[in-house]
Amino acid sequence: MTGGAVGSGADGAAPDALRRAVDTMRAVRDRCVWSQQIDHRALVPYLIEESHELVDAVESADPVAIREELGDLLWQVLFHAEIASRAVSDGTSAAAFDIDDVAETLVEKMVRRHPHVFAGETAQTPERVLELWNAAKAAEKTQRSSVLDGVARSMPSLALAQKLIGKAAHVGVGDELAVAVHDAAEVGAAPESEEELGDLLLTLVATARANGWDAERALRERLRTLEIDIRAAEA
Repeated sequence: MTGGAVGSGADGAAPDALRRAVDTMRAVRDRCVWSQQIDHRALVPYLIEESHELVDAVESADPVAIREELGDLLWQVLFHAEIASRAVSDGTSAAAFDIDDVAETLVEKMVRRHPHVFAGETAQTPERVLELWNAAKAAEKTQRSSVLDGVARSMPSLALAQKLIGKAAHVGVGDELAVAVHDAAEVGAAPESEEELGDLLLTLVATARANGWDAERALRERLRTLEIDIRAAEA
């Protein structure tokens, strides 16, 4: 692992902006009492909040806000990496790593998953790119025994639903969902745009509220049933 101090680089030039950010985080961890007490788990709420703020900035198409929120999210990455880099000295883990290790792992993964860019594969369509990506990912995750392995259950329920429906399709589950979509389209009841979809989702949530139902719980309970069906099909 590597580390740097605030100041000039090895060639006498000022360090680049990313390295200054790393050094700034290191100084904060060293000198800020609050930051010294934080661990990975305690940072999670801030990570979630910063991620949502970035989403808001992107959806607002505000480049100034996007730039700022990207920086805030980068700070979270640097914070987690700095905590991990001190794991051995803190006596909490033998598996310490720093931001350079994080970056190296990322580069290695992206090179593997883009053989049409860095190796001899050819991809003329987005579909072919996705095939190569999935093939590379499958080769990396050979220890996984289920298509559900690696799915983050903490995702918002709608995002999780979309993810699980895709996983279900891989194992031939969810035919009734496809039939329902087809039938709705046949009678003109299916939305034809994201705007119409938003209207429909809002109507469904309003219906849940009017009946005293919990829309979030209802979807998550249905997703648990879908997961059971997926695992049954795999078995």
